Amino acid sequence: MNYELFRTFALRMKKNGEDSYQHVLKYTGLFGGVQGLIILIGLVRNKAMAVLLGAGGMGFNALMMSVQTFASQATNLGLSFGAVPKLSEVYEQDNRSLLDYFVQVIRLWSMIAAVLGLLFCVAASGLADNMTFTWGNHQLHYAMLGLSVAMMAIAGGETAVLKATRRMGSLAKVQIYGAVGAVVLSVPLYYYWGQSGVIPAIVLIAALNMLLTVIHSYRCYPMKLRFCKQHLRDGYGMIRLGLAFVLAAAIGSGAEMAIRAFLNVEGGMDDVGFYNAAYMITITYAGMVFSAMESDYFPRLSAVNKDIKATNETVNKQMEVSLLMLAPMLVALLMMLPVLIPMLFSRDFLPVVAVAQVAVLAMYFKVQTMPVAYITLARSRSLSYLFLESTYFVSLAVAIVVGYRWWGIWGTGVAIVVAHVLEYVVVNAYAHWQYGYRSTWQVARYALLQMTIGALAYAVSLWTEGWAYWITEAALTLVSTACSVYILHQKTRLWEALMRKFKKSV
Repeated sequence: MNYELFRTFALRMKKNGEDSYQHVLKYTGLFGGVQGLIILIGLVRNKAMAVLLGAGGMGFNALMMSVQTFASQATNLGLSFGAVPKLSEVYEQDNRSLLDYFVQVIRLWSMIAAVLGLLFCVAASGLADNMTFTWGNHQLHYAMLGLSVAMMAIAGGETAVLKATRRMGSLAKVQIYGAVGAVVLSVPLYYYWGQSGVIPAIVLIAALNMLLTVIHSYRCYPMKLRFCKQHLRDGYGMIRLGLAFVLAAAIGSGAEMAIRAFLNVEGGMDDVGFYNAAYMITITYAGMVFSAMESDYFPRLSAVNKDIKATNETVNKQMEVSLLMLAPMLVALLMMLPVLIPMLFSRDFLPVVAVAQVAVLAMYFKVQTMPVAYITLARSRSLSYLFLESTYFVSLAVAIVVGYRWWGIWGTGVAIVVAHVLEYVVVNAYAHWQYGYRSTWQVARYALLQMTIGALAYAVSLWTEGWAYWITEAALTLVSTACSVYILHQKTRLWEALMRKFKKSV
């Protein structure tokens, strides 16, 4: 069956006139571009938040968002991931009635997850308040987060449907419209209510995202309010992987919440804001390349998950393209951070520059870890996934505590790098031993080349200043870009493809 799925997938790509490198580049570029646009839109919101709320207000928002994420991931049954492998296989069979049936299964379990999320937030609001604050009464805030968690569960189920059925255009539209709507809804609330507008903004943004996702998903697969016990039974397979995802995500969100609570108690809300800004501008912004892995790469990998050769080829090509696209962006980001931080936030956030610059180095390891980590999800190895994710988040929390106590807020950036190096070693070693994954010399050569350039760029940030800094960093950015463009051109005939598109547009 899996060989047939792979053959069908390969024939579709050939029919569309794309080789595998071109396909990866196309959709990594598509969702990278979408993510880049979302980031630009998000900059407006971050700037408004920094000016209107200050570091303390941003820290409060970060803490509330981490609690929201923890509650969502602890109760959403992992449907946004667990449902994709099964639905991807059904979609490849071209059986519309069977596909509609499993879409209904996902929707039923999404409603169950929504109720669980709402009840969880209300029940745990008192405990969460006592654990995260030493001042005021924030129990009502945590209870109100239950509304957003419930809506996120429904949106998560519909997002899984769009991913598995390759509705890439719909996914892109949902992300863009959601980002624009987040700015339109949140900025007036911050302006008129200040920090009191944080919770209403979170709830309204969740409602908007749910509405957008439901509209696009229901347009393709209309809702049918006919459920039975068989829907519950057939959802158990998705839930098994989903429960492991829930536990791993709960550990991850719990670790992030504990990190922010630790920084709040040890250093104050300003340090929470500094850490969150550094984390966001490095890890979150690098997601403009990683976003394609979840939207396009994961369903493709799920369709060939039992074929070792096809799996290795899919993983390595995704890793090559992602690394070559991301590396020049990392050098450019490292160079521009002294300008970006004051511009995006305010001059009060200048301590973030040193934290973010060292944290950028972690992304070289992350881009070589994520494609391999998805093998476990594609094969529905729930306990393995739980082990690997837990290892990373526990190591991150421990590293943050040690790094902060030794070197202050700069130590949190070092801790992020240490945790990602450990994750890279553990994930790649486990995939090599358990799944027969084998990397290629091409991946190793590209990684060594680009990581050397990145290390030089970081050294320049430490040892130079003024014109020497800008000239050297700009030169390294150009070198990294030239290397990536040359390699991608050799593999995909990139220039010829761009010229064909240009001639058609003219």
